[in-house]
Amino acid sequence: MHDGRDTARPRAGDRGGTSDPWHDAPTSGWREWDGTDTPVSAVPAQPARQERSAAVVYLEVQRSAAFQEVRGRYRRFVVPAVAIFFTWYVAYVVAATSAPGLMARPVAGSVNVAMVAGLGQFASTFLLTWLYARHARLRRDRLALELRWDTQEMTRGIDNAVRLNGSARSGGGPR
Repeated sequence: MHDGRDTARPRAGDRGGTSDPWHDAPTSGWREWDGTDTPVSAVPAQPARQERSAAVVYLEVQRSAAFQEVRGRYRRFVVPAVAIFFTWYVAYVVAATSAPGLMARPVAGSVNVAMVAGLGQFASTFLLTWLYARHARLRRDRLALELRWDTQEMTRGIDNAVRLNGSARSGGGPR
C-alpha cells in the first residue's frame, strides 16, 4: 500500500482522517464494515475444495515410499534405543532396591557401585541424545527436508509437482 514515503499525511480513503498507515488493516474481531451493514470477515472464506485437496496431498505423502523410508529409519533407531535404555534404567532401579549390598560395594574410596551406575545413567542419557542427533542428521534430516519441500510444493498447487522420491525438483528452489 505504501512505498515508504509520506505515510504521515492523511490519504484519501482514511477513516476519520487518521494518519495511521495500519488503520485500514482488518483485525479479527474488530467488526470492520464494508458499507453494506454486514461485517467484513477478517479471514476470507476458503473453499472446501482446497482443504480436501490438502488432505488428499497429505494422505498421498503419507502413503509414499519416501515417507515410509523416513519413518522406517526413525523406528529402526528409536525402538532398539528405547528398549536398551529402558532395560538399563530398570536394571539400575531393581539392583538399587533388591541388591543393596552390591550397590554399596566400594569401587574407589567412598565411591560405590550405586554412584558409578547413577553417573552411568547420566552418561548414557547424553550418549543416547548425541547418537540420536547424529543419526537424525546423517540418516533422516535430508530425506525429511526433501519430503517437506515436496509436500509444500504440492499443497501450493504448483504444476509439474515433484516426484515424492525426491530425485527431481521443479523450479530452482532451495535444496
